[in-house]
Amino acid sequence: MPRFFSNKRLILLLVGVIVLVALISFSLKDRRNATIPEQIVKDVVGFGQSLFSKPAHYITGTIEKIDGILNTYEENKQLKARLQEYASNQAELADVKAENKRLKELIGKTDDMRAFDPIQATVISRNPDQWEEKVIVDRGSTSGVELDMAVTTAKGLVGKVVNVTKTNATVELLSTENRNFRVAAVIPGETSVFGLIEGYDPDRRELIMKRIDSSFDVKVGAKVESSGLGGIFPKGLYIGEVTEVSTDDYGLTKLAYIRPAADFSMLDHVIIAKRKTEEYKYGTDTESSTEEQGEDES
Repeated sequence: MPRFFSNKRLILLLVGVIVLVALISFSLKDRRNATIPEQIVKDVVGFGQSLFSKPAHYITGTIEKIDGILNTYEENKQLKARLQEYASNQAELADVKAENKRLKELIGKTDDMRAFDPIQATVISRNPDQWEEKVIVDRGSTSGVELDMAVTTAKGLVGKVVNVTKTNATVELLSTENRNFRVAAVIPGETSVFGLIEGYDPDRRELIMKRIDSSFDVKVGAKVESSGLGGIFPKGLYIGEVTEVSTDDYGLTKLAYIRPAADFSMLDHVIIAKRKTEEYKYGTDTESSTEEQGEDES
């Protein structure tokens, strides 16, 4: 026997290679049906894969859910923070717009006060016990503020200065309960109707214009301005409009309720009317109304 066939290991190796090549060739064939051994092997492998893949998929899915919940919590937290920031910005924007509007109105108002040097002032405090009567502004004698100067807003007259220090001033409002606080007023028209603002109805939140000659016809909705006859308040400062007309207690004169144009409870920026020259303080307007002079005064 030749020596080649005497080497058993070499023979087994050669047979194994032949079988392996045969199996590979057989497996590469396009077959529709697997053989029974292949089916057994595939079933066993598939069972083993499902045995491990299902728990793995379950654990992976659970981890993804937890991660999603954590991400949702963080996103929700960030959205809440952004929402609060947005609300804060909206409130700040609304305040800025409102202040901008008020300042524009004040600038427009100062153009109408040509006979006076307007002093811009900001309300810095008000006494809770006199909330509807007095406010304190951040301008005083160093800014040229003096006693009895008229104070107005862009909407209308609000009061006059009753106390001055170097850095601030106290303004008594038209809504005061001080019965001696009077304002010479007029209802402009073809025939001007004069009277005195001398009272405030807290229930109606309206001013009371008295001493109106009963022969004049005063209509609801008529505009009321300062007449300037008192020598303190500039002429033409808008006060409000008539809401009701009746007669006084004695039936001799008329009185009218005036809805004030200015909101006395929402004052923040005001204008103090500083006279440019002494001519306005002691001019013909005051001289021609000697009896009226002082009726503005408290």
